Amino acid sequence: MKHSFLILVVVLMFEASLQAQSVVQASANTPTAATQAESSPTASSELLQLQQAEVTKLSASLDQLRQLYNEGLIARVELDKAEADLKTAQAKVETTQNQIASAEKLTAEAKKLAAMPKFKTLTKPTLLPIGSTAGSWSLSNLTSVQQFFQRTFGRALPTSAVGQSATHDRLGWDHHNSVDVGLNPDSTEGSALINYLQRAGIPFLPFRSAIPGVATAPHIHIGFPSHRL
Repeated sequence: MKHSFLILVVVLMFEASLQAQSVVQASANTPTAATQAESSPTASSELLQLQQAEVTKLSASLDQLRQLYNEGLIARVELDKAEADLKTAQAKVETTQNQIASAEKLTAEAKKLAAMPKFKTLTKPTLLPIGSTAGSWSLSNLTSVQQFFQRTFGRALPTSAVGQSATHDRLGWDHHNSVDVGLNPDSTEGSALINYLQRAGIPFLPFRSAIPGVATAPHIHIGFPSHRL
């Protein structure tokens, strides 16, 4: 009877060894989680399923080895190795899940940006609708606009003039309470910014080309129209 039990122990240890080797082989022969996550949602899902299956098998094997260890039939080193293999497999699952979540978030943001309306070309700078909060703009509101742009595009708002500048002095416009942003209103970033300004009830003027004596280049003027000095 004792001889049969020892044979069972050897068989279980052999199965645990094979399962640990399968994890190593899967890591060596299968593209990394990062590569799979970038390839396609289907490939990422298949990789995640494979990794989760490995975790399930290693968890079952670890339960068996713990029982054998408690009965004094295997050495502690065997149990430690099985626990380490399980932690490694679980870490891979977590990494793949995070990468899938990040990819889904980027895809959703790209679709949202693509769905933003484009604005018709205007023959002259025109103040578009600013909502019901007209008249609330001041330079102190610039921070919220900058935060929106940084959060949406991952870079700083490309302001070309904050308040009065030498260019506005030369052109003779009072620009003390306004901001110029160096974006073409018809560009992806320009359209997104205009959409935000409309929702926030912030007045603006979209300049789609240079206008002698008024604008030196395409840009978005944030604030009320400037007056002559």
